[in-house]
Amino acid sequence: MNYRQGRYSSLIKPLFGFIDLAILNGSIYLFQINLNDINLFGAYISVLWIIIAVKNHFYEIQRHTRVIHIVQLLFSQIILFAVILYAYIGLFKQPNISRLALGNYLLLVSLLISSLKFLNFFLLKKYRAILRGNTRNVIVIGKNEKTRQLIKTFNTRLDFGYKFKAQFSIHDEGFSLNKCFNYVIENNIDEIYFSIAELSNKQINNLIDFADNNLRELKFIPDNKDIFSKKLKYEYYDYIPILSLRTIPLQESVNKFLKRLFDILFASFIIIFVLSWLTPILAILIKLESKGPVFFKQSRNGFNYEEFYCYKFRSMTPSKEAHLLQATKGDQRITKVGAFLRKTSIDELPQFFNVLFGEMSVVGPRPHMVSHTNLYAQRVDKFMVRHFVKPGITGLAQISGYRGEVETDKDIINRVKYDIFYVENWSLLLDIKIIVQTFLNVLKGEEKAY
Repeated sequence: MNYRQGRYSSLIKPLFGFIDLAILNGSIYLFQINLNDINLFGAYISVLWIIIAVKNHFYEIQRHTRVIHIVQLLFSQIILFAVILYAYIGLFKQPNISRLALGNYLLLVSLLISSLKFLNFFLLKKYRAILRGNTRNVIVIGKNEKTRQLIKTFNTRLDFGYKFKAQFSIHDEGFSLNKCFNYVIENNIDEIYFSIAELSNKQINNLIDFADNNLRELKFIPDNKDIFSKKLKYEYYDYIPILSLRTIPLQESVNKFLKRLFDILFASFIIIFVLSWLTPILAILIKLESKGPVFFKQSRNGFNYEEFYCYKFRSMTPSKEAHLLQATKGDQRITKVGAFLRKTSIDELPQFFNVLFGEMSVVGPRPHMVSHTNLYAQRVDKFMVRHFVKPGITGLAQISGYRGEVETDKDIINRVKYDIFYVENWSLLLDIKIIVQTFLNVLKGEEKAY
């Protein structure tokens, strides 16, 4: 198998969010608003601006977004911001505020943020069209009027940032899906577009399985048929309707930013207030019982199948086969101190450094040893979908009873089902629920062996 590397410009949207907050807070000092507490006002407008932006999808500008949509986003964002801005006077009982100065402040920040929004939008378009940067390789399966229009869009709208590579059709001599699959892998194709009208249900299912197992994005060019009962994402490229099979909330920059912020804050808290004093104590206990390092590191697969070193407190005697042999119940390699660490899951705490470094998340699909990942990728359908997001210290599968040693295929299949549900239905509230349940499970003393 060959898996493409992610090339998402994940820093662009959070960066402009920070710039907008800087404009909101910096502009306060340009007007005599007569605020009783400027820090309270700054915190108030910053928090509510972020909330409105998340609800309004203010920073979710796609490469195929039209200008009219940006105008609509700006209008709704600024109107809602104006309401909460003037609501500040009544909420905090500050009648001395200058409404004229507040109005001038609103006008200035509206002009600055709107200008920045359009500047960002057009500069990215020019960057894609002229310098051919920030592009994605695509192929089209099908040959009809819809696919012809879509290919024309790819080739003429260079500002969208798509590189059309090839077209396949069932009417072509020697056509086969395997030929398409080989082309996708050999040419590092990022997205596959196909016409539903030209493929059978079996071919569509094969195409879906291939995309899932090889981390390719699959998009439908719909006809008038009833298709799948899955949650589909409907988009327009110019006037061409496109359906995406799987929506992944954590591919949205705002969600990605919120999860990363939560990870940094949570991991920093654990490192500063728990690991700072617990690590020296455990280091002494581990060293006293057996020779070897305090920490155990093991190569595992993470986001987009990239390998990283996952850290733990060492709970077993050192072994050259540690990267190949999974721990089992009653494993003789486990030390007495290690048994306690594993029963309480304390051995996992160093992974908060992995979280801080951006290799893992607090919550997500549990990463497996590289040898096991390669095995499961071949044996378990859709196993690779787990790698659309960062792996976690804990996850939905773990709190649902699928944790510890993988004894049968059923164990890993059920684990993957929960992981896919998490990938497709992520929310910050779900992460918090999983963390709370993990803590409760630890208090119950549930043993694990992974």
